[in-house]
Amino acid sequence: MTRQQILSFALLLWNLFVFLVYGLDKGKAQKGQYRIPEKVLLGMALALGGLGAGFAGYFFHHKTRKWYFKLTWLLGIGLVLGCFYMIWRY
Repeated sequence: MTRQQILSFALLLWNLFVFLVYGLDKGKAQKGQYRIPEKVLLGMALALGGLGAGFAGYFFHHKTRKWYFKLTWLLGIGLVLGCFYMIWRY
């Protein structure tokens, strides 16, 4: 595998992990259990997990009413796309 493929795969795995964490938080919310702090969820989205967070938000219908989550997802998606560009531009 090339370096670009490895980095892309790692980025996609991270986004899958973020997607699963959002799903876990949604499940905890439905059961009334202890929740994952919003700071953690927002931080994961900004730490190159915007694709996973955005997809999870709409797939699980989780945190979609809060404007700051939508904004963070968009910023996170932009960062992920920028990283893909930087990885594959050469």
